[in-house]
Amino acid sequence: MRRYLRVLLGCILFGLCSILYVFSQLAASLEPHDGWMGRKPQQRTAFLPGESGHGAGKGAGKTGLEDQHWYNRYIMRKPDANDPSNTPVETMHLAVVACGERLEETVTMLKSVVLFKIKPIQFHIFAEDNLHIKFKDILDSWSESYRLKFSYTVYSITFPSENAAEWKKLFKPCASQRLFLPIILKDVDSLLYVDTDILFLQPVDEMWSFFREFNSTQIAAMAPEHEEPSIGWYNRFARHPFYGKTGINSGVMLMNMTRIRKKYFKNDMTTAQLQWEELLMSSLKKYKLNITWGDQDLLNIIFHYNPESLFVFPCHWNYRPDHCIYGSNCRSAEEGGIFILHGNRGVYHDHKQPAFKAIYQAIQQYTFGDDPVHSLLYPLEQDLQKTTHTYCGKVQHLFTKQLQKSIGTIQDKVSRGR
Repeated sequence: MRRYLRVLLGCILFGLCSILYVFSQLAASLEPHDGWMGRKPQQRTAFLPGESGHGAGKGAGKTGLEDQHWYNRYIMRKPDANDPSNTPVETMHLAVVACGERLEETVTMLKSVVLFKIKPIQFHIFAEDNLHIKFKDILDSWSESYRLKFSYTVYSITFPSENAAEWKKLFKPCASQRLFLPIILKDVDSLLYVDTDILFLQPVDEMWSFFREFNSTQIAAMAPEHEEPSIGWYNRFARHPFYGKTGINSGVMLMNMTRIRKKYFKNDMTTAQLQWEELLMSSLKKYKLNITWGDQDLLNIIFHYNPESLFVFPCHWNYRPDHCIYGSNCRSAEEGGIFILHGNRGVYHDHKQPAFKAIYQAIQQYTFGDDPVHSLLYPLEQDLQKTTHTYCGKVQHLFTKQLQKSIGTIQDKVSRGR
């Protein structure tokens, strides 16, 4: 009898402990957290597993309830788990921030990624709330064979409550959101951030492979702002420190998020080294009256004092009008063609640089599944012939050199699919 009583008592105690644990977890999940501003999304979804292993010193990002504190995800779509093509290979992560009239431009950028990429990719789309459903409707409308190649999550714009309005208006609406990605995406180990006006002319996988070239101190990678100092902006006009001789451009940026979260940064504000978030806050307070290009200027300041932490890739990975508007000055593009096109200054939408606009319209108007040679490459080459009156148009072969190779690859895939 005593033995049965002991068993019964043990079961009761175990049941009480289980109930207390459940209530404690529920209370923790409902606990309010201060310090960040952002509208709560309508739907909350689970975290994805982090990626790790890109270079020495990389570890998996944190996961779990302790990370679900000041932001919620709004829309998430994953590839079909039952799809036999979903093999356990490395997943790339790409982030973009879209505010205002950037929906179409962002979708065209994503289209260029999906068109040429090889490995699985997860898109992290940060957008104003009124754009969330529009992104979902467009991405879900793509043909099934291409929808299975990517997954995506749409997030609300979120800034620290301290100086939230100031952060949001820095340079362009919401552009500085990218500075806080290591804090927001705590379960992501490594990430490629791009501006909305980026177009991939070859597989994004090639850019992702730069992570393997990082040494043990490097945490990010960007291209120089200028190749030719005589037309450089930072070396002639900047009123703050900047990286190297001509500064760096942040429109295409690889980020080892795990390393960024762990690092203590040298700075000119205190003898103590600062971690990422406190470094951003302190830098904005000191330099906000001296910066012109917002978040890009802050990155230049940070890497001026931490040059050993930056990997610099060549200009053909971030090719802008400045590389041809005054004559060709990107040597790596002259040798191998343009790999990533950056249509800053709104050149996709005006008539100042028709060669850039022709590339944008060709990708925007292409329909997934069509013959890419006859539906994309040939019409593009005809349009580029009309741009030879401009300096950029005179080097039109640089715009199509890598594109021809990429299109040849997907044409083979389309032919096999048929």
